[in-house]
Amino acid sequence: VKSLLDQKPPGVIVLSDYGKGVLSETVVRKIIKAAKVLNIPVIIDPKGTDYSKYYGADILTPNRKELSESTRLSTRTSDEIVIAAEKLIELFAVGSVLVTRGKEGMSLITSNSAPLHLPALAREIFDVSGAGDTLVAVMAAGVAAGMNAAKAAELANISAGIVVGKIGTAVVRNIDLFHALSGTVSE
Repeated sequence: VKSLLDQKPPGVIVLSDYGKGVLSETVVRKIIKAAKVLNIPVIIDPKGTDYSKYYGADILTPNRKELSESTRLSTRTSDEIVIAAEKLIELFAVGSVLVTRGKEGMSLITSNSAPLHLPALAREIFDVSGAGDTLVAVMAAGVAAGMNAAKAAELANISAGIVVGKIGTAVVRNIDLFHALSGTVSE
């Protein structure tokens, strides 16, 4: 923590848990605690069924299946997703839960505003590889730039729609995002 205090802190911390043991409960809790002291938002792409180690995170980004498994609740409908996400918020003092729903888009549930359901934006889906990572990266970039969770989620949704419209693991280029936001098509 001292070395962090000697530097300009990052705008956000992203923990992408692949369930391989690196992000143990101790490591995750220490990172979240240090981030709180430094007022740095923490976004976590969770893994597993026990989300207690993510206590106090600002944003969790489970997919629908992970949300269901972690809460032991059904997540078939939008209302059920909201109920399950609210359970995570209540149990683990999480600020927001951004649930990816595949072809149905995503839902952002926060403790202090109405749920936001965003439709999937891909015109044609070629490959979903990297869509989740893109979502987390763009969400983090938006939050680090000062966007609120809803605006960052909207930008992340647009970016994920771009990525799944490409073949293979792809990136969102500035021009792709510019064209998506302006309603034009990039070549």
